[in-house]
Amino acid sequence: MKRHNTPTITYTPIKSKSNRYCTLYIVRHGETDWNIKGLLQGHTDIPLNRAGEIQAKKLARKLRDLEFAMIFSSDLLRAKRTAEIIALEKKIAVRSTKALRERSFGKYEGKPWREIEYQDLLVKFFKLSSRERFKKTPYRGFESDEKLMVRFIPLLREVSIANLGKNVLVVTHGGILRAFLNHLDFNQGKELPPGSIDNTAYIIIQSDGVDFFIRETSGLHNI
Repeated sequence: MKRHNTPTITYTPIKSKSNRYCTLYIVRHGETDWNIKGLLQGHTDIPLNRAGEIQAKKLARKLRDLEFAMIFSSDLLRAKRTAEIIALEKKIAVRSTKALRERSFGKYEGKPWREIEYQDLLVKFFKLSSRERFKKTPYRGFESDEKLMVRFIPLLREVSIANLGKNVLVVTHGGILRAFLNHLDFNQGKELPPGSIDNTAYIIIQSDGVDFFIRETSGLHNI
């Protein structure tokens, strides 16, 4: 799988001293063998590979000077292990939750995302408007963006309210992170395409427990 050298992009200054906001560092997990093979992972519990472990350690070094009040991760191994590596030097327990899981891909999990049958379903699906796609799915068992946001956003709001003026690390998955950025209209009316978020890419969001403000991104491309 091609790796990209993507820049860190700052959108607005981070108001780190403001007690009005919680600063959320939302990270995609490190690489897995299924990432390399181009297989849909979803809820299938695939561990990090050696490269993924190295990526997580590299990100841990990048974030080592930050003080995190709490660390959350998906309950799936690839995200949880990424969070544990980052948390190691900080001596903070990782809290895992199903709310941060990847999108379910149903019967296509373990199959190549480039498979013709799967791509044909997506082509038909993307003929719908973005509003229709938010609620609907291309096939039974595929988790809609609406369902993703129903579990993801309330958690972020709850965590933010409890940690105003503090930093919180959240380790999750590419699909749910892409859906969240599309929901925030990050790409100004254009949806982020699949594969646009690298392993251990991250976004920095500030929230008052209601609204979300994108402050910085690292590891995003095709935007």
